[in-house]
Amino acid sequence: MKLKLFAIVLGMISGFAGAAQADTVRLRGTVVDLAGTTLKVKARDGKTDTITLSPDWMISGVAKASAADIKQGDFLGIASVSKADGGSGALEVVIFPAALKGTGEGDRDWDLQPNSRMTNGTVADVTEVNGRTVTLTYSNGQKKEIAIPQSTPIVKFAPAAPADLKPGMTVFVSAERGSGGKLVSRR
Repeated sequence: MKLKLFAIVLGMISGFAGAAQADTVRLRGTVVDLAGTTLKVKARDGKTDTITLSPDWMISGVAKASAADIKQGDFLGIASVSKADGGSGALEVVIFPAALKGTGEGDRDWDLQPNSRMTNGTVADVTEVNGRTVTLTYSNGQKKEIAIPQSTPIVKFAPAAPADLKPGMTVFVSAERGSGGKLVSRR
């Protein structure tokens, strides 16, 4: 399988888990440069951010997956928006490995686009009647049904290495804003 690396640097897991923390910053953009433990990322707004990576920083990648890969009992992270009919429509779907089940479980505001939500939960049901829909359960038995349009990107975690972080590579970095506004990414 060819890895289409959308690098998820260090704090990605904590980015889902700690999304509600006020000091957590989620950066989406492209790599400008990686020099030692300093990563420069050109964000979607055109601004270049410098992130200090902790000495034990880690990187994960994602590879293309499909709706057929989603099974009952899987743990997913789904960014979604409300639809006109009152339901939710997926913007992107991440299939977590079994070892990360429970990471960031719940439903919260997200910043992929205005009014988006992130729901991390266990697949209770997968249906395909006039489209694909999953029902996720999370936090004390709460449920959320989310439609997954055919055009929605679906990915799963894949191995990656620092050498994969080349200029132009698309990344998602979860960092904390420290003293003086400095961004630090750590687990």
